[in-house]
Amino acid sequence: MEKHLVEIAQEVQTLTQKLTDLKAEIGKVIVGQEETIEHLLITFLAGGHALLEGVPGLAKTLMIRTLAQSIDLNFKRIQFTPDLMPSDIIGTEILEEDHTTGKKFFEFNKGPIFANIILADEINRTPPKTQAALLEAMQEFEVTYSGKTYKLDRPFFILATQNPIEQSGTFPLPEAQQDRFLLYIKIGYPTASEESHILRNTTGSKKESVQKILNGDEIIRLQELVREVPISDELIDYVSTIVRATRPETTTLDYVKEWVGWGAGPRAGQAMILTAKARALQQGRLSVTLEDVKHMAYPVLRHRILVNFKAEANAISPDDVTTEILKKQ
Repeated sequence: MEKHLVEIAQEVQTLTQKLTDLKAEIGKVIVGQEETIEHLLITFLAGGHALLEGVPGLAKTLMIRTLAQSIDLNFKRIQFTPDLMPSDIIGTEILEEDHTTGKKFFEFNKGPIFANIILADEINRTPPKTQAALLEAMQEFEVTYSGKTYKLDRPFFILATQNPIEQSGTFPLPEAQQDRFLLYIKIGYPTASEESHILRNTTGSKKESVQKILNGDEIIRLQELVREVPISDELIDYVSTIVRATRPETTTLDYVKEWVGWGAGPRAGQAMILTAKARALQQGRLSVTLEDVKHMAYPVLRHRILVNFKAEANAISPDDVTTEILKKQ
């Protein structure tokens, strides 16, 4: 038993060192944004999907593309537009002819969803019908076309971006679809020194090349290790308390009753525990701490707490609600 634990510890050390190398590789191209990159890697380790929101020019697309370049997996980018159809994502059947027999038949031509890492760029620019084409893939890791089901290769990640300031010509993601995203990551502006560094490094002729650090098998193994990271019953009960405190019907907090329309469901608790485990493993630890849980509460609950109209009028956000809950629990 002890030998097995030693082997696991050595494997964790080797793989977490690769995660450190991966961050360094991404850092060749992306200046700052350490927390965003950390959350993206946590999404990978926990086997989920992420929604990134930030104003134009914050390198959301470049960050995801660079991350994909540093992992030895198949990457596809889908630019979401108002005229994008579900078949543009999933694929479609085309009429083929067998040249030896002359018989014609339909063959399924796979769309860009059949990749390991999908960048769904500006996902809120396409109508709900097309957005829904991602739902089965995100949840079941398969797609169905014309009554036939096709399995997607694993690992499989959808990283979607959206712009928070342009409302014209956009279709906000329904709450049910937002819930399919493990994390909702908000990207802020760089610091003054980071911005100077960006300007200095991106306006010359030098181009950084990114090396591949991880492969698909290593990511799948990391996902398995994440689920083996122990978490105490006390922390599980704490996560349950936090999630239940977001619901106006069950909370004891007047703040939540006043400002929240709908609270988070059980999937939020699952996401909080998995991502806390992933954060611990990413930092080379084989145990979850209270700080891990509190840190992950924000990107987990941000899209699962629906504030009411009164809260929106008073500029109270889901993050404000999460802060208040963490203070009181």
